[in-house]
Amino acid sequence: MTSDVGTNWAGNLSYRASRLAEPQSLDALADLVRGAPRLRMLGSRHSFNDLADTDGVLVSLAALAGAQPSVAADRRTVRVPAGIRYGDLVPFLQAEGLALANLASLPHISVAGAVQTGTHGSGDAIGTLATQVAALELITGTGERLRLARGDADFAGAVVALGALGAVTHVELDVEPAYEVRQRVFEGARWDAVLPAYDEVTAAGDSVSLFTTWADPDVVGQVWVKSRTTRDEPDLAFVGAAPADGPRHPIPGVDPQPCTPQQGQPGAWFDRLPHFRLAFTPSVGAELQSEYLVARTDAAAAIEALRPLAGRIAPLLHVCEVRTMAADDLWLSPASGRPTVGIHFTWRPDEPAVRQLLPEIEAALPASARPHWGKISTLPADAVRARFPQWSRFAQLRERLDPQHRFGNAYLARLGL
Repeated sequence: MTSDVGTNWAGNLSYRASRLAEPQSLDALADLVRGAPRLRMLGSRHSFNDLADTDGVLVSLAALAGAQPSVAADRRTVRVPAGIRYGDLVPFLQAEGLALANLASLPHISVAGAVQTGTHGSGDAIGTLATQVAALELITGTGERLRLARGDADFAGAVVALGALGAVTHVELDVEPAYEVRQRVFEGARWDAVLPAYDEVTAAGDSVSLFTTWADPDVVGQVWVKSRTTRDEPDLAFVGAAPADGPRHPIPGVDPQPCTPQQGQPGAWFDRLPHFRLAFTPSVGAELQSEYLVARTDAAAAIEALRPLAGRIAPLLHVCEVRTMAADDLWLSPASGRPTVGIHFTWRPDEPAVRQLLPEIEAALPASARPHWGKISTLPADAVRARFPQWSRFAQLRERLDPQHRFGNAYLARLGL
């Protein structure tokens, strides 16, 4: 028998769990793990698929005692509770004069949920949010406490792990002195100008995002450039783009008030790197999301493959965002082993129509395309596994840390785990 434990953020998934547990100590969590045949960790509910779902117990760490951030003595890392949202971590870091190297487009997501799914921001020289992890602590499927730090044998397999290895309780993140960022939006670029100069466009700032609605397959739409104030102001005239004459929302016609300040006005890192402010509903609210992450060398081919599908995509789409990230060595990271470009779709809330279209998109994209773990995809499991060279190593790690598959669910079973 199941009880109503609510839905995910998008409202397209109702959780099937028998109950929601909120342990107040690590001992209570370990006892819960040892006693529950099936359980999954629940973060900020921003997954658009059943990654966090279970027919057992959903576990929230919101009530965990003593869950406060703490800065290391050398001030190079901060230890945070796994369930804390980035937006709620910011005031603590601000008071300490510290910062993260990057943030995702919205600050509403939890730290553990973001890193376990390979979520990212943007930047040629900046990795996914998982690359900020210096160490993580978890309670494995056997109920044992384990800390893994960068350089440990299993670390690269445990950071982006889909919640399959155990309950992540704390994460240590790399930090640096606080800095300021400018954000400017450009309009008027076209793909025929941008694609041959893509490297120059994404080098125009520390974090660069291209937004298109695919209403016109030749038009990019908007280019958002975020730069530390130590850099020169960006100029995209070489691709025919000019600065916007006022604030913009990524989705044309939507009120830009929820967005972080633009027009080159300097501000704190946390108030520019995300696209949206914590106090507002992120993005458009009523939406679904998919994302495919291709090798950077395939970026132009991926965009060219989508242009003929523009007429199919546009009626279902709010907006599509194209971003970059540096290569890393984390086994299940979307950027594992290669510089990567993410092509993100924010869909209108029509899941049957989206799922009908996705196989066409997936067939058109280059074979390097990896689906975002927390978003909607229809890519077959064998194709997904083939795109992660360290998949078998991860499967072996999972068998060691959760031999009874207590943290298993239907999502992982579909992947063959």
